[in-house]
Amino acid sequence: HKLVAAYGATGQFYTQIKNGAPFQVFLAADDSTPAKLEQEGETVKGSRFTYAIGTLALWSAKEGYVDAQGDVLKTNQYQHLSIANPKAAPYGLAATQVLEKLQLREATKSKIVEGQNITQAYQFVSTGNAELGFVALSQIYKDGKISSGSAWIVPATLHDPIKQDAVILNKGKDSAAAKALVDYLKGPKAAAVIKSFGYEL
Repeated sequence: HKLVAAYGATGQFYTQIKNGAPFQVFLAADDSTPAKLEQEGETVKGSRFTYAIGTLALWSAKEGYVDAQGDVLKTNQYQHLSIANPKAAPYGLAATQVLEKLQLREATKSKIVEGQNITQAYQFVSTGNAELGFVALSQIYKDGKISSGSAWIVPATLHDPIKQDAVILNKGKDSAAAKALVDYLKGPKAAAVIKSFGYEL
């Protein structure tokens, strides 16, 4: 089987699926979007499952810029804080919940630069257009450590769980490839890869 992957914001994919995009399997960054598609009859019954639980990180491309407790957020010394669009991207929503919990929503309002999705939020920081930003730990984590820059791994207690669900879509109903991919994702080999990028299972 040959896999062709498309990357983007969960909310945007929802719209594309509703408009007939030829996707067979949907790996979302949340659990509510696949559940909604399931309710709307767009998925193969009983195929939805959680493939990973995402971890949020506050990251800077600069070494030593972000401390291990994330206190850099409170210092207000930065010009730009990058987050993903909270309406379309689950990690963006989690980021706003963290700011709310830390009572920093007002203080950071004028500094926020919003990416369409978590990839763009990461790009703003990696290119230096924002000194720091909330990203998915998986973007900056490899083999059990932060691969570059400096980061605070945000405690899961500061936001709703980022449960990431996968589901077979109606267009993948009779596809052996779609079934094989889902079976693989549920297996130990995939679990090892998923964990190595900082996700929980």
